[in-house]
Amino acid sequence: MEKKIGNLFKGDKGIWTVFLFLCIISIIEVFSASSTLTYKTHNYMGPLIYHTSMILVGLVVVIITLNIPCRYFKLITPIMLVVTYATLLWVLIGGESINGANRVIQLPGFTFQPSEIAKGTMVLATAQVLSAMQREDGSGADPLAMKYVLFLVVPAVVLIGMENLSTALLLFAVVFIMMFIGRVPLKQMGKLTGVCVLLGALFLVLVFSVASLDREGKQLEEAKAAGVEVKAKTSKSDRTLWDTFTHRFWTWKNRIAGKKDAKKNVPAEEYKVTDDNFQVTHANLAIASSGIVGKGPGNSLERDYLPQAFSDFIFAIIIEEMGLIGAIAVVFLYVILLFRGARIAGRCENNFPAFLVMGLVLLLVFQAAINMCVAVDFGIVTGQPLPLISKGGTSTIVNCAYIGAILSVSRSAKRKEVTVEPVKK
Repeated sequence: MEKKIGNLFKGDKGIWTVFLFLCIISIIEVFSASSTLTYKTHNYMGPLIYHTSMILVGLVVVIITLNIPCRYFKLITPIMLVVTYATLLWVLIGGESINGANRVIQLPGFTFQPSEIAKGTMVLATAQVLSAMQREDGSGADPLAMKYVLFLVVPAVVLIGMENLSTALLLFAVVFIMMFIGRVPLKQMGKLTGVCVLLGALFLVLVFSVASLDREGKQLEEAKAAGVEVKAKTSKSDRTLWDTFTHRFWTWKNRIAGKKDAKKNVPAEEYKVTDDNFQVTHANLAIASSGIVGKGPGNSLERDYLPQAFSDFIFAIIIEEMGLIGAIAVVFLYVILLFRGARIAGRCENNFPAFLVMGLVLLLVFQAAINMCVAVDFGIVTGQPLPLISKGGTSTIVNCAYIGAILSVSRSAKRKEVTVEPVKK
């Protein structure tokens, strides 16, 4: 019996331990943080049953993926690229709107986010290009490698960024670091950095300029101040082509400007809770009332006020219920994931699995870092869930597939390490 269980949970034991602990924390905290969903659906056990079922499906995905030999991941890259670009275009044309952004595709019985699939696909494609373009003399990647990577990745980043800028920036940052790890010439990396800084500055100017001229945004702000409800243009049929490209500018401007204003010291009696700072304010209250050991699982008060307590701001609920000790424990799990991934990559004899593992681990850890920074008011609100903890459908399944791929590589890397014979003197 033990042998059968051991055959089921193959691969790096450290990765398995982190994954299982994150799943346990996820089930407990999502159940605790889903009070608003419980109130809306009048079903106390519904959110728990749904999320637990997603975790179990994800576990099956992990087991299936880890049993796929790493070489087969290369074969599915062209198929995944076609699926990625087809679904990214689909979601822009006929996707469903969530919080004013078109991010999901509605299919019979379920919805899914193409951006979640796109992240893994771009990491897979980047790993394949970088491994194929390594010079034979071991001096690094061919200069053409960056061009091929950017040719594949930049269109996806642009398509994702139109509706989900934080995910697009996260993906590009991971690909950028992968190119650095893949030893793309430093001169090229320096030029790319300069271009990115310039484009970033121009983009900020464009966002603030266009958002300031956005009549609909002004109407919404004036109506909100007057207490009058005004319906925004969330339907694509109501938008012009220009609206399609710029309808998120007002949101981005408010988040950046709001973060700038938040740095000002305001006396408690003068502080006002508005729609723009509502989530951050209640996240801060959750953290401030936590203490060292927290209030205990299920005893959160701020979960009733945070609309995304089970997703974007679940780390604040974790701190409130589990205290500083719980927060450190969660951070430590992601740190272990990063170091175990680096160790697995270091044991790989071939470049492709090493680049793939590092890309997937960086994707998970960077997203976790962004989520936690936002929850503790150390960054602009982005809407990034906490990987393997936040409530989710597509994101949970896809993140489990990432873990499965990492475990698949760990199996082959471990096997090669064991077969290495000592040098005879």
